Amino acid sequence: MPAKVRKAVFPAAGLGTRFLPATKAQPKEMLPIVDKPIIQYGVEEALHSGIQNIIIVTGRGKTAIEDHFDVSFELEYLLESRAKRDLLATVRGISDMINVSYVRQKEALGLGHAVLRAMELVGDEPFAVVLADDVIEAETPCLRQLLDVHNFFCAPVLAVMEVPPDNISAYGAIDAEPVRHNGTHDRVYRIRDLVEKPKSSDAPSNLAIIGRYVLTPEIFDSLQTIDPGSGGEIQLTDALKHLLRSRPIYAYRFEGTRYDAGDKLGFLKATVEYALRRHDLGGPFRDYLKGLKL
Repeated sequence: MPAKVRKAVFPAAGLGTRFLPATKAQPKEMLPIVDKPIIQYGVEEALHSGIQNIIIVTGRGKTAIEDHFDVSFELEYLLESRAKRDLLATVRGISDMINVSYVRQKEALGLGHAVLRAMELVGDEPFAVVLADDVIEAETPCLRQLLDVHNFFCAPVLAVMEVPPDNISAYGAIDAEPVRHNGTHDRVYRIRDLVEKPKSSDAPSNLAIIGRYVLTPEIFDSLQTIDPGSGGEIQLTDALKHLLRSRPIYAYRFEGTRYDAGDKLGFLKATVEYALRRHDLGGPFRDYLKGLKL
């Protein structure tokens, strides 16, 4: 049996330039989808997947993230004094639900560099990486799906999804062969190669890597071995290619709906669809949308 995955790393040091000016003074991870920050959706996914230890890689200007997951004595006292028990329970639940640690990424030197900054806190054990921009709605949490595959193969697992060929240049793509697993042969793949942002004509497949990973500690050696890429950045994809020389890596075409909340259109889609699912908002909001003259 593989070691239990107990920790999830959340890279959150990016500047969020695609959402300027909203992100000039607040982290993009704190932008709300309805009434919950983007990063909280990912943290709750990790929690519902059985992971309670969260490592957030932050940078300058990200203190709002730390404040959000910390205890707020003044706010709790105010809500308690006004007998707003439902809101009080919601606020307390945020600070109580996880064990959270922080490490700083002083320079934005790539996703691989952000993961490497968490090395000492992760230690010599498998761990998950969650990119909060990818908000995923799934009956079984996406990360839980990956963990089940990891437990079976005792190997790193990446989440992938099919994208239109014209869009593959925005992602990392995999060259892989399907592997029979749990009675299916179109969900799990053994990776032969990974290509970062290929041209559509050069892409090995239309299976794109999205922001969920279960990795083994050997990835840190690869991250320290590879040379920086363009802009001096250390790319996680390059480290995975290096690791692939010494051990198998798998991909899993997860079940669920992924929203790219790091993109304005994806953020708006997530906001609308999550609002429609709410029991307190869905009905009135649906009626409002039906009444729009589009």
